[in-house]
Amino acid sequence: MSNIRILVAEDEALIRMDLIEMLREAGYEVVAEAADGAQAIELAELHKPDLAILDVKMPILDGISAAEKIISIAPVLMLTAFSQRELVERARDAGVMAYVVKPFSIGDLVPAIEIAISRHSQMVSLASEVADLHERLETRKLIDRAKGILMKALNLSEPEAFSWIQRAAMDRRLTMKEVAQAVISPEAVPEGK
Repeated sequence: MSNIRILVAEDEALIRMDLIEMLREAGYEVVAEAADGAQAIELAELHKPDLAILDVKMPILDGISAAEKIISIAPVLMLTAFSQRELVERARDAGVMAYVVKPFSIGDLVPAIEIAISRHSQMVSLASEVADLHERLETRKLIDRAKGILMKALNLSEPEAFSWIQRAAMDRRLTMKEVAQAVISPEAVPEGK
């Protein structure tokens, strides 16, 4: 549990103080506390916590609306007395990682915190992997288009066109994607083999 930094947003001061004490006793670091959703967003942007714990019903901006903004910064755990299906669905659709209903004990909270942080980490990793795969696919498409242009313009075989792109990339200290983009551009005039 070491060094997990948490933002707590709860409008009722006594509940907020009890929650913060409970979290600290469990080994978490509470880096900020807010009494409303708008303040929670500001503090999340300022402190970049590892997790935000938000109450649903808060003044100025409710916890789920705040969560919609905070999830781009940190995973969110909703902690609330309300378990209506509509609220749970709104929280789910907002990207909330966990939903704990009051009254709760630290035994309820710790697993929810750990799983929320773990799932968020996995999602970030998967999103990065998807972005990388997308980039590689786009590069491959560009290289294939450039190969087609070179095969036609210079009467090359596919392996020769690929080698041409590789050589051009090495000679010009460019990526193969950059060479492919240059070949595809309308003003490109490929030079001979």
